[in-house]
Amino acid sequence: MATPTLAHGDASVPIGVGTWAWGNQFLWGYDPAQDAQLQATFEQAVALGLRFFDTADSYGTGRLQGRSERLLGRFRQALAPEDQQDLLVATKLAPFPWRLGRGGLKRAFEASRARLGGRLERVQLHWSTARYAPWQESPLLDGLADLVNEGLVASLGLSNFGPRRLRQVHGQLQSRGVRLASLQVQCSLLAPRAIEPGGVADVCRELDIQLIAYSPLALGLLARPPGAVAPPAGGVRRLLFARLSPRIHPLLELLAEIARSRQVPQAAVALNWCRSHGAMPIVGLRTVGQAQMAAAASRWSLDGAERQALDAAARGLPVGMPANPFDSD
Repeated sequence: MATPTLAHGDASVPIGVGTWAWGNQFLWGYDPAQDAQLQATFEQAVALGLRFFDTADSYGTGRLQGRSERLLGRFRQALAPEDQQDLLVATKLAPFPWRLGRGGLKRAFEASRARLGGRLERVQLHWSTARYAPWQESPLLDGLADLVNEGLVASLGLSNFGPRRLRQVHGQLQSRGVRLASLQVQCSLLAPRAIEPGGVADVCRELDIQLIAYSPLALGLLARPPGAVAPPAGGVRRLLFARLSPRIHPLLELLAEIARSRQVPQAAVALNWCRSHGAMPIVGLRTVGQAQMAAAASRWSLDGAERQALDAAARGLPVGMPANPFDSD
């Protein structure tokens, strides 16, 4: 099974697409009436050269669980065969407490692959269980390695693993003859822990693991112009924006200044900060315009002075995004 190659490095780091919002009513206000718009967004992203699409078996709230995978599978099947071949679709499987043992994720994998139309290039463990059930994790990873060795999926990745646990898992998989392809963690100007000295970015470079940055726009906060008044309607995002926005004003001003000088959207600057640190940002796309922005952002890079200024602004902030509670050390 061929897997499209995704480059490492700075200017060569691609931009991927996250589909968390596809089916999520709680945070993103999803409505099935949006499906035609989401399909148009997907098709535009593919037409403009975006090739990596990330989803999860737990995406979609309540009765809509799995909706993201279903939509992504349906949209992919509607493409021309040659366009389908070029994509790398990755899903994450959740290590729920009832998913135990070496075969604990096999049924979940088969269900995800079916929702994705029978095509799946990468499987990822959604989070580490090291903080609350360390005994659960190793057998599940062995089971995922089995899927790769059996040729059922091309590659294996992780999500929400810290540097120490990442090294351990890399060794476990290496002993099975399975390469660890990627690690995705929360990474943005408001969550820079991954790229700090001794963080997972250093380990990924050492071990040749692709680093993927989820929430690169901090739930959209980094795309908002400084001084924007109205936060998103309702829910957790509204509360988060109201708490953080006034305290990150200097960073937003700097993002806006760089965006003006380059004549690009502010969100593109935040995405390229991730790329400048070797992390592929996976940005949530819900409109054709957002797909166009992301594709255009992949065609330029920050210069050294811009990156250093943003690094300094991020370090000086008194607040940041909440850490994922499932992150391991």
